Amino acid sequence: MGNRIPRDKHQDHTEAMAAQRREFASAQSGVDFKHLAAYSFDPAVTAGNIENFMGVAQVPIGLAGPLLVNGEHAQGEYYVPLATSEGTLVASYNRGMRLLRMAGGVKATVVDDAMQRAPVFVFDDARAAREFGRWLVDNFDAVKTAAESSTRVGRLRNIEQYQAARMMHCRFNYTTGDAAGQNMVGKATYFACEWIKQHYPGVQKYLLSGGMDTDKKHSQLNTLHTRGKRVIAEATIPRALMVEEMGLPTETLMRMRLVGQQGVFMAGAVNNGLHSANGITAIFIATGQDVANVAESSSIVSYAELDEHGNYYVGLTIPSLICASYGGGTALPSQRECLELLGCYGQGKARKLAEIIGATVLCGEFSLGAAIVAGDWVSSHDQYGRNRK
Repeated sequence: MGNRIPRDKHQDHTEAMAAQRREFASAQSGVDFKHLAAYSFDPAVTAGNIENFMGVAQVPIGLAGPLLVNGEHAQGEYYVPLATSEGTLVASYNRGMRLLRMAGGVKATVVDDAMQRAPVFVFDDARAAREFGRWLVDNFDAVKTAAESSTRVGRLRNIEQYQAARMMHCRFNYTTGDAAGQNMVGKATYFACEWIKQHYPGVQKYLLSGGMDTDKKHSQLNTLHTRGKRVIAEATIPRALMVEEMGLPTETLMRMRLVGQQGVFMAGAVNNGLHSANGITAIFIATGQDVANVAESSSIVSYAELDEHGNYYVGLTIPSLICASYGGGTALPSQRECLELLGCYGQGKARKLAEIIGATVLCGEFSLGAAIVAGDWVSSHDQYGRNRK
């Protein structure tokens, strides 16, 4: 049996315990953890965010901007913190922000907002499952009351039904205020399921998650029905501006886009963008989001067209952007500072953050697309993205 990691049941989030764990890890590995030990906050603030705290991972943060957003919640210019170790990434997003600011900015819109938990109920046969579905519709208000008794913020919006064999899969859709809400809706759905179990005797058993919430993984269902914020970012680039700033006529960019879309289709990809995960991950790390949600959040549906004058319109849809301005890791000291830089910390700011993220992603798509077509993608990485020390 291996040695146990030091832990204090009552005072575990302290510098003394962090130091003990660093010493323990050093004894196991022979590594001196002087960089992990370099942080500026009281470990007590990490309670509820991490267990067995021993230090911090210092991810470089670069600043891109100004980003001009014409949103319903985000309006004006923003400087965006991007946490990454990939060279050229910040420079690329910065270039895209410059181009779109010159074009008048990015219009950003949150068109839907829902977080799910998807229980499955098991019955004797398919007919019994079908009858339960009908009962669930008739008793929605009572189920809603039971679910919402567990939360001050969460509101049950609707319940989708998907029957297979003698199982009824349900997706409970909630609004969650400014929190991402996965834990919130899990607890609320548990309360609802226990109420259902008491009031509908035909249920053999249920699982709180039957898999159709697709937590921490992308799904086509989320592309169609949304998980988190559904954000659309739009912009139109005048042809003359594209030629002047990027050295490319828009017709060339469109032709190469069509070629790329063919490759995406042949590969069976679920994302027809270029590198949305880059910008989303960098903002998530900087602002204290649950980074594993990039699995869902980075899927995009991108559309473009040319008008009769050769101006290039693009509309980028992020159907499952899971972000928060309150709760989780957003209150950690560094992450809070980055949210405050964007004016997105605290209640009432989650949709603003979503619009800024959507606009940032669009800028990154434009910049990389132009670099690939112009042929300076590799040379840029050679110049700015090499660190072999």
